[in-house]
Parts: sequence; structure tokens; C-alpha cells
Amino acid sequence: MMNLMPGVLYFALVFGAGFVLGPIRILWVAPRLGTRTAELMEYPVMLGVIIAAARWIVLKFAVPPTPALRVAMGLLALALLVIAELSLARVRGLTIREYIAKRDRLSGSIYYALLVIFAIMPLLAARR
Repeated sequence: MMNLMPGVLYFALVFGAGFVLGPIRILWVAPRLGTRTAELMEYPVMLGVIIAAARWIVLKFAVPPTPALRVAMGLLALALLVIAELSLARVRGLTIREYIAKRDRLSGSIYYALLVIFAIMPLLAARR
């Protein structure tokens, strides 16, 4: 049976970083440079957080290199992230459809690609 803690912690670290960066993007960068540019500037930082968090957690918890366990860790974290994001959208008064439709085509596509990377990064992390 898989220990759920690595997946939960992976979610918490990445979501926490996004939770800190979000207000910076929304309050300071987007008004000056536009929403799309602000999001595109945030994505490389989040990619670095995803890589660092996955690598650190895989090593810290000694998650076996078994693909099924690593993918399960990533999918658990992804499920928690999607639930958290959609919950925040609902708190802001958006339906799920509105939340998805509101995304910029370019930055939204990159965001969805980052979600895929987020889910598979534990599989790729700490491979030698």
C-alpha cells in the first residue's frame, strides 16, 4: 500500500508556492504588464518549484522508483490541486465552466501542460 504523505506534501508545497505567487502576479505584475504576461512570467518559477518539490519529496521519503508508486504520488497531488483550484474558483463566484473559459488561450494551454508535468514529475524525479 502506498503512503499518501508524499503525494499530499507534494501538493502542499506546489500549491503553497502558487498561493504565494498568485497575489504577486495579480496585484503587482498583471496591472503593469497584463494578465497573460504575468502568467507566462510565473510559469517558469512554478516549473522550478515542481521539479524541486518532486525531487526533494521522492528523496526525503525514499519513494521507490516503481512507476506505479511514483505516478500514484503525482496523480494524488494533481487531484488535490484540481480540487483546491476549483474550490477557490467557486469561492470567487465562478462556475467550473467559467473558470476554464476565462483562461487565456496561450497561457491556459501552458498551464494545462504544467499540470501534466506536475503529475508525472515524481516519476522523472531523482532518476539517474
